[in-house]
Amino acid sequence: MELKLVLQIVGTLLGLLYLWLEYKANIWLWIVGAIMPIVHGVLYLNSGIYADAAMQLYYVVAGIYGLCVWLRGAKRTEKVVNIQHTPTGWVVPLVVVYVVLHVAMYYVLSEFTDSRVPFFDSMSTALSIVAMWMLSRKLVEQWLVWLVVDMISVGLYFYKGIPITAMLYTLYCALAIAGYMRWREQVLIKS
Repeated sequence: MELKLVLQIVGTLLGLLYLWLEYKANIWLWIVGAIMPIVHGVLYLNSGIYADAAMQLYYVVAGIYGLCVWLRGAKRTEKVVNIQHTPTGWVVPLVVVYVVLHVAMYYVLSEFTDSRVPFFDSMSTALSIVAMWMLSRKLVEQWLVWLVVDMISVGLYFYKGIPITAMLYTLYCALAIAGYMRWREQVLIKS
């Protein structure tokens, strides 16, 4: 069996488990989220999606950070889930972080790699960094950022010849909507 196919299948299975755990706001998502990037990193590197490949290193570090944040929150409140809306004052800084990351990654990909998709590769990666940080803070709107990432990724992965992963991200789109509605409802119930 071809390496790309094996990586897509294993990555898809891990991705489904990760998303189910995220939907449930289950702390184990961070453990799966530290394993899955290794598989996806190799797949993306072999497919010439360099920013997404490098992004997998961030996911490992972010997974450890998210686990620590969620564990610390659980000890403080005796409650694992404390989902909230993004504070209004955080929106502009998050957009600025996204723009700076997108521009910097686009420049690196355009000038120093043979990437054929530098704009969309850097866009999805910059948005993913922001979304992952929002997830670590249990912000409802992280699902909306992931939805944009997922939609971009579907086209990018079909274009780069990794259709199983593209189909996984199509499913992620639907689950991002469901996750957003579920987390938003949980915030409303607490109010």
